[in-house]
Amino acid sequence: MQRELYEPEHEAFRETVRAFLAKEVLPHYDRWEQAGVVDRSAWLAAGRQGLLGLAVPEEYGGGGNPDFRYPAVLAEEFVRAGVSGLALGLHNDIIGPYLTSLATEEQRQRWLPGFCSGELVTAIAMTEPGTGSDLQGIRTSAVDKGDHYLLNGSKTFISNGILSDLVVVVARTTPEGGAHGLSLLVVERGMAGFERGRNLDKIGQKSQDTAELFFTDVVVPKANLLGEENQGFLYLMRNLAQERLAIAVAAIAGAEHLVELTTAYVKQRTAFGKPLGKLQHVRFEIAELATECAVTRTFVDRCITEHNRYALTPVDASMAKWWATELQKRTADRCLQLHGGYGYMTEYPVARAFTDSRIQTIYGGTTEIMKEIIGRSLLD
Repeated sequence: MQRELYEPEHEAFRETVRAFLAKEVLPHYDRWEQAGVVDRSAWLAAGRQGLLGLAVPEEYGGGGNPDFRYPAVLAEEFVRAGVSGLALGLHNDIIGPYLTSLATEEQRQRWLPGFCSGELVTAIAMTEPGTGSDLQGIRTSAVDKGDHYLLNGSKTFISNGILSDLVVVVARTTPEGGAHGLSLLVVERGMAGFERGRNLDKIGQKSQDTAELFFTDVVVPKANLLGEENQGFLYLMRNLAQERLAIAVAAIAGAEHLVELTTAYVKQRTAFGKPLGKLQHVRFEIAELATECAVTRTFVDRCITEHNRYALTPVDASMAKWWATELQKRTADRCLQLHGGYGYMTEYPVARAFTDSRIQTIYGGTTEIMKEIIGRSLLD
């Protein structure tokens, strides 16, 4: 089925992204996987190429275009290239909206030019040891000391945790406020008491630095409060739909790419004197996966269109996220199986895709959380 989502300008942008990947990323990627972190020069190269701050207003160095189809193209090409370490989607699609919609003019002038140039790498710190997806259980505290907050606590599983220069920290500013006592504070590299733990050793996405963060009596100026005090939970809920859509976009692109790779593989791989693709079971497997991808692609593309109209609901975003990521996980497993022993070898893209994609059903809200959101909307 022919996709109708993109215009010629989006396809031109796709070629730009492919050229960037070929020149600035793929030649270095195996080294980054070994190191557990990408080179900062890659972020600067992305900034020079105009791949950062796509929706940031032009006066701050961004692209000035809120059309989500551009980030979607970026996500599709990165996942098709098998590249997970250079987390431009996290920077652009998840953290960018907080800075553009909540920052004061002084904060925008201070942070957004570096955000767009790649000089300031960003992260968001929500998850804590023991809390997982439960934002109401956050213990990191920010005590009002007049002209500053005193920040104490710890976070874990923070993407860009090692490289980040700006970290949007979700902290409790009202102890008895529950979900309504949270605020967003921007912690900057070099602040006294802000320390990074180890670069966590994950089963996949090896070059995507993921760290523990520790805050011990960190003095955070009031000028680094993002938005209004005690409104953090509202801001988080407002931006989660785009985050979950971005994950869904990457998930369906990843599943489609695996089906393409596996279809080509079973055509040329022989067993019992004929190509695997001639076996009925293999044909049925490919037929099922291709159909599931086609149906999912239609829904995700519609969600992108709705998001561009500012009409994407949290429920629809949750549906897209859980369905597409579970499909990606299932597709990776079935495609690896069709590759046989070769699928278990890291030199084959299906092996890396198998481990890289496993986190998709967990971060951004687990599948179980997505189902709870959908179920509440129908039954409460």
